[in-house]
Formats: sequence, structure tokens, C-alpha cells
Amino acid sequence: MGTMLRFTLLGPVQMIVDGEPLTGVAPRHRAVLAYLLLNAGRVISIDRLIDAMWGYDQPDTARSQIHASITAIRKVLRGAGAVRLLETRAGGYVAQPEPGQVDAQEFTELVAAGELSEALDLWSGEALEDVHAHYVTGVRELWNDRRLSAYERLVEGELAAGRHGDLLDELAAQTTAHPLREKLNGHLVLALHRAGRQADALSAARSYRTALADEQGLDPGHAFTELERAVLADDPALRLTDATPAAPPRRSTFLPYDIPDFSGRTAELERLVGEHHGSAVVTIDGMAGIGKTTLAVHVAHRLAARYPDGRLFIDLQAHTAGREPIDAAAALEALLRQVGVPADRIPVTVAERSALWRAELADRRVLAVLDNAFDAEHVRPLLPGHSDTLVLITSRRRLVDLDGAQALSVDVLGEQDAAELFERIVGERARHEPDAVREVLRLCGHLPLAIRISAARLQHRPRWTVSYLAGRLRDHRRLLDGVSAAFALSYEQLHEAEQRMFRLLGLAPGRDIDPYGAAALAGITEEEAEELLEGLLDAHMLLQLEPGRYTFHDLLREHARSIAEDDGAVPVLQLLTYYLHRSRAAVDRLFPDSLSHREGIPQPATPIPPIRDAEQAITWLDAERGNIIATAVHGPEICVGMLALALRPYLDRQAHHDDALTLQTLALQRARKLGHAHRDFEVQALSDLAWTYWRLGEYERAEEHAHRALDACEEPYERARALLTLGNVALRQRQDTQAEQYLKQALDLTRIGADTWGEAHVLGILALVLDRAGRPEEARRHLDLALALHRKVGNPAGEAVILNHLGVVLRHQGELAQARTRHDQAAALYRKLGNPTDEAAALNGLAEAAGDPARAVEEHTAALALANLTRNRPEQARAHDGLARAHHALGHSKQACDHGRLALGLYGELGVPEAEEVRTFLEHAGEPAGQERSAAGR
Repeated sequence: MGTMLRFTLLGPVQMIVDGEPLTGVAPRHRAVLAYLLLNAGRVISIDRLIDAMWGYDQPDTARSQIHASITAIRKVLRGAGAVRLLETRAGGYVAQPEPGQVDAQEFTELVAAGELSEALDLWSGEALEDVHAHYVTGVRELWNDRRLSAYERLVEGELAAGRHGDLLDELAAQTTAHPLREKLNGHLVLALHRAGRQADALSAARSYRTALADEQGLDPGHAFTELERAVLADDPALRLTDATPAAPPRRSTFLPYDIPDFSGRTAELERLVGEHHGSAVVTIDGMAGIGKTTLAVHVAHRLAARYPDGRLFIDLQAHTAGREPIDAAAALEALLRQVGVPADRIPVTVAERSALWRAELADRRVLAVLDNAFDAEHVRPLLPGHSDTLVLITSRRRLVDLDGAQALSVDVLGEQDAAELFERIVGERARHEPDAVREVLRLCGHLPLAIRISAARLQHRPRWTVSYLAGRLRDHRRLLDGVSAAFALSYEQLHEAEQRMFRLLGLAPGRDIDPYGAAALAGITEEEAEELLEGLLDAHMLLQLEPGRYTFHDLLREHARSIAEDDGAVPVLQLLTYYLHRSRAAVDRLFPDSLSHREGIPQPATPIPPIRDAEQAITWLDAERGNIIATAVHGPEICVGMLALALRPYLDRQAHHDDALTLQTLALQRARKLGHAHRDFEVQALSDLAWTYWRLGEYERAEEHAHRALDACEEPYERARALLTLGNVALRQRQDTQAEQYLKQALDLTRIGADTWGEAHVLGILALVLDRAGRPEEARRHLDLALALHRKVGNPAGEAVILNHLGVVLRHQGELAQARTRHDQAAALYRKLGNPTDEAAALNGLAEAAGDPARAVEEHTAALALANLTRNRPEQARAHDGLARAHHALGHSKQACDHGRLALGLYGELGVPEAEEVRTFLEHAGEPAGQERSAAGR
């Protein structure tokens, strides 16, 4: 039996091994360990650890002390058999505890599941009770507030259940300890009233009202005032009523089709169907084509009646050729949607999604099939907590390190089961030739997928005998073994043109393909390509998961690649050229004045179909984006710089920043490899990377690449782009003098190069610098000129940017109504253009010009949703900052502090001056909200 390891943070910070706390771990080491556990799953840099431990009062030995702490922690973990819990990454250190090892994480999950009493039982004192570090005070306050919030929810349920008499003593003690918590005092007033102590209830209400006025100069909120009025009037609405019956849980079924000719697997079915009647995790492993998914789906259908609250399915794609595995975040999102969680309730981080997933399953009987998993780590965040849920996991690997899981390894079919499967597909002919059937099964390696392919071919060839099929398979044994023999036979029955298309599709690096892409790959017309694709689909050599798009089963893709060695690199070059030309055409529809380098682009092998309108352009780009990136990464070493240039505005506007980084980094590598003749593409890639890193809030990398671009070229256009990025970074870091210098240089270069588009962009950013320097009239002139230039060249995206900047300048001049008009116009344009990244900025601007904290909360919340969607860290920080100030103005101290801390964390990661402003705000957040009321309309 393994060592049981647990960490406590909700009280004294301790490491408990097999029920006994470890002694001798120094307080500083426990403080470092606690900080890493509180940020589990996130890479924490050593600089951030130093700041967390000492703040501004850092000793000269801070770095060496952190290293010593990490070494000491690892030594203790090694002794406890948990060497993988703390890992070193490129950016720092990351703690990766198992589910249930950290009491703070368990508390969060239990609260989310509504198990409040169990959650509160985890506490043994104040959070981080016996450690001292710079970060502790804020974190302790946050967790103690979460504890109180959970207690308030628990009391609310107890009051609803009529147990007011049992609560009175503890509620009195809690309100004495926390006299300014309105909800807690309200619970005490209601409990006293329901206990028949109306006078005491009113006295308690007056005590709270007096304390709030004395301490904060405020009156109670509307809810408390209404409660006080109702107690005074002995309102019947305060009396207990019968609970309304809960609505029945939503039932959902997402299982794939259960094939009618399922055969064999008697022992496996007896074990899987007969043994499991409640919660369990079962892994089904075996080689490719062994029938793991078929078995799991069949079992799920057999057990469906036992799990009335949902039958779920997700393909994790870990062993699907040409496709990346679906990560935990995306898988959790899909599963949460399957159990009926609305999109706006699904949080951003994996940890939060995993906690919500466990909470949703807590009171349900659900069966979930997690198909095609890579390893234990791939599925660990997807496992349920305490619930009546059965999880069936299929994988090509044995998941030996998935604690508590029951493993079932699936072998090839036995001879009787294989013969039954073959006979059920083929029918009468199989029963007349038993020896030939055995030979076919041997040549198929008793692999279910191979048997199905061979039997299906025989089924549709009425003049063939089983002996003839066996002979055909035997003839290919010198070339292919096992399942490849079945694939080779299916391939041989194709027409020559279908055979060529099958091979070429195996060379395509993308996930799927449409008829136009297949036409380019093969150098034929779209009509010919579609006819061949449909023929392959009918022959079960391709799959169609959505109309008009074709893909492989993973084994068939591997087989196609194995026989395509003699087809050369030209087909993939033709496909890449097609993607380049059609990407350019689509982007031209969306960005008609975007820069277009067409010199040196190879001519397409087939005509490029036109893009009718912007809607078709965005639909095509969204569908093909992954295929284009994969073809660029794995295809020929040409055209990548052109492709990066073509896709730049689309990837930027749609916030596909990860794909942009992949393509731009590849373009930089290829340009350097190809030498001086491709120097222009090297500079372009550096400028592109600088801009993308700026978009992501990675300002150091943005500056590094922009300076390298400046050093590498003298061409005005690219120098202006690099200077614009540097100006943006300096503006964010409030280095206004430096920003103005960069932007004025960029402005001169755009005018030298007659780049109206670039000139308008630079004028807009320069106006923000001038406005902050106290030169609003000059800023307005720049913005008016920029707006006129964008409209002149027909650039609605640029027009939206300038309208948003105008809103900022007008707000600083106190013209809130006009500012809101401009921000609203910008937001509408961004929505029309499908640009959620910058729409978040416009919504934040609207909120800052609201003049009303309640409206500011609504608009900052909308901005935050979009910023989370697009991973726009600067606007996430800005939204949290605004929400903190707006909630503070409304007297919502907890929400204000929560959002303030989130803003502080993001601003700290970005390395911008706003971090100090938020830190100051948090230090004074307990003062009367009126002092911050004006900030809600900033």
C-alpha cells in the first residue's frame, strides 16, 4: 500500500504522511510550499516567489533562500514518495498535487458541490495560521472570507430547514467576531424572529446598523433593511413554508451508435456489465483496431438504464494521426456542456472546470465514456469525485498509474468470437467454408477492425468466395502483415484514380480536407476530386464526420502514408500553394487593404475557387486554420513567410494568437535557414512576433523581437511596424517619453512610405500618449486625422480602434456621455467584424465612462467574459480592476477585494504600473466606499 500524503493550509501549514504530521520543516520552507500549493498547476517564477515571500523588503540572499527552500521541500517530498509533486519548468516551479491531497482544493470542490458542512469541517484554525510571509495576510483574509461565505450558505440552508433554534448560540458568536458582515447579521435576526424572540431580533438589527454607521459611515443594504421591516411588522412571508419540489435532473445521451453485429467479448462483458452498479473508473486498453471503443460503447448502452442522469461520450483523440489530443480544458468544456452547464457558467482554468465537473456529478448517476486517452495524466482532471458515476476510459496504453481504476486489457478476438463476427457480417457464405474462414481470420490477425474491412469487402462482392478472399489476402503476405493485409485488399479494389487519391490524402498533414483541397493535392478538378472522395467514403476507406469534409480512421491514415513514399513532395507543395492563394483571397475579402506580397508565390496546380463574401471567407478560414498550420509545419520549406503574411490580420483579429506564434516562429526559422535572399521574411516574422507577444501581454518578448526587427532592416514599412509595437509597450508601461519618441519615428516612416493605413494606426496610439501628457487638444487632432484616414481607405477595424481611443480622451476631459457614445460605436463595429479581443477593450471603456457603479459592474463583467474567451490578459486585468472599484463603490467589500486581488495578480504578471495602484486600492479597501465612488466611472 502506498504512502498517504496530504497537505493542510486551512489552519497550520502541515505535511501529513500516513496520518502523522511531519515535524522539522522550517517555517520559511512551509511558506514557500504553501504558496506553490495555492497556485497548483501554474508555473511560478523565482522572482514571483521572492516577491511573495518578502515584497519590497527583499534581502540580498532572497534568491539563494528560495533555492534552499525548494531543495528542502524536494527532500521532504522524496522521503514521502512524492518526487513528481514539485517540478522545475522553463519559467520556474510548478506544484502538481493529486486530487484530494490539498485541503484548500478539497474545500473549494466541496463548496462547489454544496457539501458545506463537510467543507467547513476541514478547517482547524485560520488559513496559513503559523507561517509568515509578505503574501500571507492577503491570502489569509481571502480564505477566511471564503470560509465565512460557506458558513453563511450553510446557515441559509439550515434556516430554510427550520433548524433556527440550533443556530442561535453559534450565530451570536459569529456576529460578535464579525460584526460588519451583513448576511451573517441578517441570518441572526431571522433566526431570533423565527424562535419567537422579536424584540431580540430587532435589537440585533439595531446593533448591526449602529456598528456599520460607526465603523464605515454606511447604512445597511436593501435586503437587510427589508428584513428589519418585515420583522417589525411580523410579516407572514418570514415564516417557513413547504419546500418546492426540485425539478427533475436533465437527462442527456451522447453515446455513439451501438453496432448491431457486436460479437464475442463474453468474459469482458460479464466483468464490465455484471460487476458495476455504482461509481467506478474502468480503463480498457489494447492495441489499435482491437475494438476498445466498440466494446466501451456497447457496454455503455447495456448499462444505460442504470445511469438515468446522463450517458456521455468524448473522443480525446490521443492516437488520431495528424490531430493533437484534446486537452483537459477543452474536454471538460465539452463534458460540462453535455450535462447541461451553460457556456457562461463554464470557468476558464482547468482546475476550476474540474471542480465544477465534479460538483455537477455529485448528485447524479452518470455514465461517461472517455475514448482514446493518451495516459493517466490526460484523463485525471476528468475523473469524478464522490458520485454515482461510472467512467469507461479507452487507451492504447495501460494506465497503470491511475490510482483506484480497474483495468481491463483487451486482446485480439478468440477464434470462435472472430468467426462469429465474420459470419454475422458475411452471412451464409461463411458457414459453407469454415476452413477458408479460419484462414481469413488468421491473415487478419483476429483483429476486429481488419476482420470488419475484409468481411465488408466480401459482403459487397457476391461472386467472391471466402476461399478467393483468403487467396487474395495470402498473396499480399510478403508485403504486409496483419491488418495491413486487409487494408491492402481494400486498396486493390479501388480504381486507379481512387488509389492515387487515397495515397495522397495520407501525405496531407491536416486533420481533414474538403474537395477543393483534395483537388489541389492531386492536381485535378474539384468535381473529379469530390467523385473520388465519395468513392473512398463508400468503400469505407474514408470517414465523413461533417458534410463536405473527409478524414481517415487513424489506422487507415497510417497505412496510406506507408504506401505513399513514391508520390514525392509535389502534392503537398500543391496543397500548401492552394492554402496560400485561398488564404490570401479570403483575407482580402476581410481586409481589402491589407498588404499583399504575391511575388514568388508558385502558381496553383488547379484554379482557386473565388471567395464570394466576408461570411464565406471567415467560414473557410475557421474550418481550414488547423489544416493550414499543420501543412506549414510539416510540409515543404517554402511559402511559409508568405503564408504568415497572408494570415496575419485574420489570426490577429480572431485572437488565434497561439497559431500566430506557431506560424510566425516557423517563418522566422525557415527564413534564416534559406539565407539572405529571404531577409525580408525574417524581418517580417520578427515584427509579427513582436506584435503577437504584445497582444498576449508578454512585453519583454515583444520588445526583444521589435528591436531585433529594427536591427535587421532599413525598409520603412517594417521599421514603422516594429516602432509601433515598441510604442504600444512603452505606453502600457507608462514610459510616455519613450513611447512618444518611438511613435513619432514610426509616424515619419509611414509618411515616407506613403502608408496611409500605418499612419492612421500610429496617430491613434500617439494620441493616447499625448492625452496622458496633458495635451488633449493635440490628441483630439491626431484622432480626427486618424479617423479620416481609416475611413478614406475603407478600414472599419481601424475606425473602431480610433472611436475607442476617442472615448478614452473624451472621458479624461469629463465628457462621459460623448465618451460612451464613441465606445458604444467601437463595440458595435468590433461585434460586426467578429473581433472579440478588441470588443473587450471597448466594453471596458464603456464601463469606465459609466458614471454609475452598477452599470459599470454589468459592462466590466461583459468585457471580462470576452477577455477570458480570447485570453486577453491586459483587458482581463482592466476588467477585474474596474469591477473591484465599482463593487467597492456599491459597498460590496468581498467582491471588491476578490476582483482587486485578481487584477493585482494579472498586472503583476504583465509588469505594468497599474499593479501598484491596485495594491494601494486593496490596502484602503476597508475605508468608506464613497471615497472610491468616483473611480467607478473612470
